[in-house]
Amino acid sequence: MQTYYYVLASQKFLLEEEPLEEVLRERTRNYHEKEKEIDFWVVKQPAFLEAPQMAQAKTKCPQPAVAIISTNSQFITWLKLRLEYVLTGEFQAPSAEIPDALASLATV
Repeated sequence: MQTYYYVLASQKFLLEEEPLEEVLRERTRNYHEKEKEIDFWVVKQPAFLEAPQMAQAKTKCPQPAVAIISTNSQFITWLKLRLEYVLTGEFQAPSAEIPDALASLATV
């Protein structure tokens, strides 16, 4: 089982009001320079929010939602500090409620 960490916000906030594209482009460039595998994904309407244990996070986030999901908790912490008005959390997958998180990841 893998732990995934996430930043969650409204689609309008993350994709229109914040310079997210610039932040992620810089992060991708940094990973390429260090020959590090990309370990984050941007997902519109993330399926993991439908799991019963995610109900509280889903109700706190304006819809439609967007999540940045990563296996790197430090990256998510950095994003939280950078973006401010976002929710953060984590989940384990695969599980009975979240069968295969990576299978449902479709990048924006």
